[in-house]
Amino acid sequence: MGLLDSFERGLERAVNGAFAKTFKSGVQPVEITSALRRELDTKAAIVARDRILVPNKFTVRLAPMDYDRMASIGPALIDELTQLVQRHAAAQHYSFSGPISISLEAVQGQSEGIIEVVSVNVKGTVEWTPVLDIGGKRHPITKSRTIIGRGSDADITVDDSSISRKHVEVLWDGKRAEVNDLGSTNGSLLNGARVDKARLDPDSVIDIGRTHIVFRVVASATNDQYSDLGSDRGGQR
Repeated sequence: MGLLDSFERGLERAVNGAFAKTFKSGVQPVEITSALRRELDTKAAIVARDRILVPNKFTVRLAPMDYDRMASIGPALIDELTQLVQRHAAAQHYSFSGPISISLEAVQGQSEGIIEVVSVNVKGTVEWTPVLDIGGKRHPITKSRTIIGRGSDADITVDDSSISRKHVEVLWDGKRAEVNDLGSTNGSLLNGARVDKARLDPDSVIDIGRTHIVFRVVASATNDQYSDLGSDRGGQR
């Protein structure tokens, strides 16, 4: 179950504007999801009989305390927000002109609990990049062979005394990935099962010692052209 799946849509509440939500306890992930869905619905534009265009680049502006709390979740939050935006767009038969991009921004002086969503339409091609998420930090895979371990000579050094200096390697040929245990002392797990060598599918989890590694293939836009679809500021009192 994802970070946001346990929340229900019935929790959506709007205060002082379609994109503003005020909560005494500060912003929660479900409120960001609701604000993004509302942004899609409000900015949906019929451009053809069978095509409804919606923005695909979103900036979620938060008070510094809310930003710090959300940012501490790491890349997993953005990944799940992106997936939920994709699902909502599919359910409503919306179209994007490019890959979805969501970022968080801290706004000095903004009240805690207020969400401001700014969206633009970005035209561009999709470029797929393999990454490894480790301890809240994202490491793009830039080589055909990436070694992970606690040694300084590993490509990605992990501070975990329970793993070997060179524990596992991830191979990437531009289309497919593979994980190989490098004869480590304590072994490696792939999605909970012992592994020596195996194909690595997107969203697979590699466990080495106390360290969890998530392999993902994420989309990014190239040759972007921006078309402003407007922004909404909420929470004005």
